[in-house]
Formats: sequence, structure tokens, C-alpha cells
Amino acid sequence: MGPKNRVIDEMEERLRAAFAVTELEIEDESESHRGHAGWREGGETHFHVRLAAPELDRLSRIERHRAVHAALGPDLVGRIHALRMTLG
Repeated sequence: MGPKNRVIDEMEERLRAAFAVTELEIEDESESHRGHAGWREGGETHFHVRLAAPELDRLSRIERHRAVHAALGPDLVGRIHALRMTLG
């Protein structure tokens, strides 16, 4: 097991603080985007978030995405090139 991913740690901390998380998985998909726009050496550019929380149940798809972006905050979102989300 390699060193902890700093961005993943920040994402997890912020999402758990904002939502009553019942399921959370964050995957760094950066390596599969090597050579594409936004990719940087060292990764931490492309992520997939799988999140389930009761607060998201009543929201539309766009509202869910906005809620996650708000929870992560503009400083963290600004460091991420691509964020794929599976929310429920």
C-alpha cells in the first residue's frame, strides 16, 4: 500500500463533515488519464466519488452535484481537473 493521497483525504474529511455518509468511496483515476488535458505528474487530478447520504435522496441530479461541490469547497475543487460522481 502506497502513501496516502492528500486530496482524497481532504475530500473524505469534507464530505463526511457535510453529510451523514452511509457509503463513500473515492478513487484516484488520474493514471488512466496520463497524457490527457489536466493530467499532472503525481496524479491527484481525476477522481471518481461514490457517495450515498440521506441528504442527497430528495435532491435532483444537479442539486446533488452542487451539494458535493459546495461541501468540497472552491479551493479543493479548483485543484481537481475532473470529478466523476455516482451519488445516491
